[in-house]
Amino acid sequence: MISKYDAIIIGAGSVGCPTAYFLALEGWRVLVLDTAHSAGQGQNKAAIGGVRATHSDPAKITLCLQSLEIFSTWKEKHGTDIGWIKGGYCYPVYREEDEKTLRSLLPRQKKFGLDIDFVGPEEIARLVPGINMDGLRGGTYSPGDGQVSPLKMSAAFWQESKDRGAEYRFNEPVKGLLIKSGRIEGVRTVKGEYYSDVVVNAAGSFGMEVGMMAGIDIPVVPESHEAGISAPMERFFDPLIVDMRPGPEGRTTNFYFGQNDRGQVIFCYTPIDPIIGRNRSCTSEFMPVISRRLIDLIPRLRNMLVRRVWRGLYPMTPDGIIILDQVREVRGHYLCVGMCGQGFMLGPGVGLNMANFIVRGKPLIDAEIFKSVGFYRDFNAKRSEALK
Repeated sequence: MISKYDAIIIGAGSVGCPTAYFLALEGWRVLVLDTAHSAGQGQNKAAIGGVRATHSDPAKITLCLQSLEIFSTWKEKHGTDIGWIKGGYCYPVYREEDEKTLRSLLPRQKKFGLDIDFVGPEEIARLVPGINMDGLRGGTYSPGDGQVSPLKMSAAFWQESKDRGAEYRFNEPVKGLLIKSGRIEGVRTVKGEYYSDVVVNAAGSFGMEVGMMAGIDIPVVPESHEAGISAPMERFFDPLIVDMRPGPEGRTTNFYFGQNDRGQVIFCYTPIDPIIGRNRSCTSEFMPVISRRLIDLIPRLRNMLVRRVWRGLYPMTPDGIIILDQVREVRGHYLCVGMCGQGFMLGPGVGLNMANFIVRGKPLIDAEIFKSVGFYRDFNAKRSEALK
């Protein structure tokens, strides 16, 4: 019996599951393949759950605004708790250069629909009780941003897409793409062959390897980032917080954290020197570095009990911008890769637009903005993305 589908998606993660959901809403018969044993077990599982439209890139702003609409209305529409908290995002500022950068981005951010403003130090102190006031100049605050549980959300998209007819096959690595005369015909896995005129590469950190199966070079390289989470405590601040200053230890740039729906503080930082590769073993330096930064910013966290730490992978592109496109060399092959560590927050917006692009040939966001994230752009061009 030949297994024929309207679309096959490689990857059941932050991007693959939403894409399957929105294609299923269109009435398409969808197959999702993944090497893991269940949905969201790749980098989705390592996400800290922050969801923001506070970016400088127009595509990220517009896609994440759509994601926020989906996240914030999910429980109302589907009855499933996904841990949504509308706490906003806050960028406190202690340096003049950071204030200039953030203020310079405001016109562009507002142009594309982001609700954001620069507020004074008193408002920052109200939003983040106990923040270090020494040298605090104020900061930006975007109240529409928030947090979601990555585990609950991946399970929700998986279940809702299944209820609408999507089929998932786990523990089934893809070994090759079936291509004939420049046209996709399906995929070959360790267990057999499946056929479709549409195959979507949503393989996350393995996006480059899947691209090689189609004979295309996708410039996506995984970088390792470490994160951690505390034991639950009484909730005392709402926004996710991003400190843009470089760390005093000289090994990190910005760091970011928030308090989730259970009161746990979840945190991460960006290394100055990228850690290239798929090694997800935790380092000995992470907790000493991040604890000093957390305590310096909010001294009352000095007695916080850390429950566990982990490392996840950021599938990075050379310019730090995502890739959404249809491959010219292999008709019917689509790319949803290079999320640069923001696949969780971008996923619903990406899935919504890619489903529309696949079904109708056009995205829901502005066509010129969508073109800016195309595969055939100049990846070596200088791009300003101050709010990665």
